[in-house]
Amino acid sequence: MKASLFDYSLPKDLIANSQASPRDHSRLMIIDRKTGKINHRKFYDIESFLKPDDVLVLNKTKVFPARIYAQKVILQQGLGDSAGGKVELLFLEEIRPGIWSTLSHPGVKPNTNIVLGKHLLNVVGHEGITAIIDTHLGKIKMLELLRKYGHTPLPPYINSGETEQELRKEYQTVYAKSTGSVAAPTAGFHFTNSLLKKIKSKGVRIEYVTLHVGLGTFAPIKSENIEDHPIHVEHFELEKGTAERLNQARKAGKRIISVGTTTVRVLETCVKKKTGIYQLVPQKGSTNIFIYPPYKFKFTDALITNFHLPKSTLIALVSSFVSYPNTGHKFESFKSSIVGKAYQEAIKENYRFYSFGDSSLII
Repeated sequence: MKASLFDYSLPKDLIANSQASPRDHSRLMIIDRKTGKINHRKFYDIESFLKPDDVLVLNKTKVFPARIYAQKVILQQGLGDSAGGKVELLFLEEIRPGIWSTLSHPGVKPNTNIVLGKHLLNVVGHEGITAIIDTHLGKIKMLELLRKYGHTPLPPYINSGETEQELRKEYQTVYAKSTGSVAAPTAGFHFTNSLLKKIKSKGVRIEYVTLHVGLGTFAPIKSENIEDHPIHVEHFELEKGTAERLNQARKAGKRIISVGTTTVRVLETCVKKKTGIYQLVPQKGSTNIFIYPPYKFKFTDALITNFHLPKSTLIALVSSFVSYPNTGHKFESFKSSIVGKAYQEAIKENYRFYSFGDSSLII
């Protein structure tokens, strides 16, 4: 399947650079994936589209200040150290105790020291823009160092004028708990504590999973054929109690509503067919699941999601959700699909796009 089928054009002035204020005052497009009918609302109206028997599943991952700007120091045998210029590093994950995978700009060579405050980090390996860093610190201590010197890893298309202190609050869901993401699960941005309380009071059950979002989720599809695009591995956890409650809800015929594509990826990774029905298996591990048409969703009945980048894996996922075998509409291209037509409506109505943009509920 050609990656070009998932392309569309977006005016740059519709890319959001800040959150709606308050968060739940962002716009909400209700998309009926069977009929194509569209409603325009505010996000705080979402409660009226939820039923007492619904189950809302959210990703509780927490973004850490993963980007640093530091000074390189090059070790010269017998000559001491010499300054090597500035470097930008994006810490992705700890791959072994004290050893982190990072993205560097510009590239850095092994035996380069990097000064972060009064601490020295050492480059022990590299491949292109990927650098392997020995922090000489445990994970907790390294995260403390990043909290002191790091910056919020905003996507490159966001030009925010907010301070670092403000961004750490804005580029985070109000229910974030498990530290580990370098990109936020942005579908959850629109929820406020008061809105969640109102939803709960209606009788909607709220459950949480964890998927630590990496840059691969948002990476554009660069291969000619979508099947050739590699998905980066991301770490997740589905707890036993959560899986049991979700399985019970599913058995009782309750609607499972995923908040964000990251939540979808956890549920669809963990679902297995047992005794003729699909059930979630609690587990902790890594996933590189890539969802595109024609994929049959097994544990997601509705989806809350933002408006995504052209030719992204996220566009492929939402295209699949509105297409056969999940609906009667055969996928031919994103533009001709129900969600593609909804995007054109969103552009016409000046919706705000991408991470800090508006939201949709696909039912």
